[in-house]
Amino acid sequence: MIEVTACLPRGSVYLAGETVKSQITFSNNSQNPSDTDSLAWSSVQIICQCSVSESRVHLPKSQQLSTEEVSTTGCDTSFVPNKGERGLTVLSTKPRILFCDLKLAAGESKSFIYEDVIPVDSPPSYKGQAVKYSYKVTIGAQKFNQPTKLIRMPFRVMVLHGLNDISVYTEGEEVSPSNPFLKPQQSENSLLDIAMQVLSTVTARKAPHSYNITNAKGKVAKFILFKQAYKLGEDIVGVFNFTDGTVPCVQFSVTLQSEEQISEECRKKPGQGTAVTSYVKHQEMCLHTAKTHVNIPIPLTATPCFITDIATPCFITDIVCLRWRLHFEFVTSSDPISESERPTNMDDSASWRGPATINVETMVWDLPIKIYPTSPIHASCVTMLKSGSCVQI
Repeated sequence: MIEVTACLPRGSVYLAGETVKSQITFSNNSQNPSDTDSLAWSSVQIICQCSVSESRVHLPKSQQLSTEEVSTTGCDTSFVPNKGERGLTVLSTKPRILFCDLKLAAGESKSFIYEDVIPVDSPPSYKGQAVKYSYKVTIGAQKFNQPTKLIRMPFRVMVLHGLNDISVYTEGEEVSPSNPFLKPQQSENSLLDIAMQVLSTVTARKAPHSYNITNAKGKVAKFILFKQAYKLGEDIVGVFNFTDGTVPCVQFSVTLQSEEQISEECRKKPGQGTAVTSYVKHQEMCLHTAKTHVNIPIPLTATPCFITDIATPCFITDIVCLRWRLHFEFVTSSDPISESERPTNMDDSASWRGPATINVETMVWDLPIKIYPTSPIHASCVTMLKSGSCVQI
């Protein structure tokens, strides 16, 4: 019996364009010194499965990969990495053969390192209401005259658009006097370093955005948002100012929501609306409140926004796009509400009782925001995906 263990040393979250590194170990754990075991072959491949809700999505047949396209290894093996998987294989890297005819003595182990690059134009990992994308590193191994055994290690892929040509972000050669006593330094930024620089730039705090919230009867409040682009794991901080309001606001709520929109050509029914998912909600009573603030954390497990890109069409943008927004709900009073009279003498006391009934109106407002990926190493700390797997052959 041979035990196969596999792990992702860096974790189970990566950016599209990064290299996935996996360590695969084959061990013969037999206690009998004369017990030698062997494997005919082993192969590794990265695949991405797409599953859709058949009641909401009509998938174009041109986007589907056949089993032959997925399992083409260049040799006559029975390695089918998507065997038993639900959905359609939309991305498949070139299979890598680890070995052929491996023999292990009792107590002997042999390790292999598998590395492959996630294509930059890959779809992100996503679990929506109508569409789901999931990635796996699939390892296949087979003994002679026995069925193939598969090991699947799920991992998460985040996409940061604009990294197709990283040479744009690399530093040019610095012009400096030559010094024969100094060793020339060649600074080479990795894709992860460049991605972190891009994220820091696009999500940096700039001039605050101010919004006057009004209805037909007048001004309700002013909302100030310090920036509109965020990374996963950041807090959305905003300030409400009711001092200049002419319409009494009794209560407000702010909800972080995502909008899943299916492209028109893939919709099962014409006029099909978007699917909205709520994540974090802040609710507060604000009658006679002058100023208050909201602090909404963005979950690290959420999927950053992705939209249709006509210039560089790919499979993901042909089916679904994801947008983010802040959904506001304001409960306002139809009638003026008088404030309690404050005593002139500081030693006196006064009490105020709110009205038993209030005629109220509700108004809603949606504010689009942008959510980008974060450091995959940071996101790996909270993921529920296991970075290792084991099977007996």
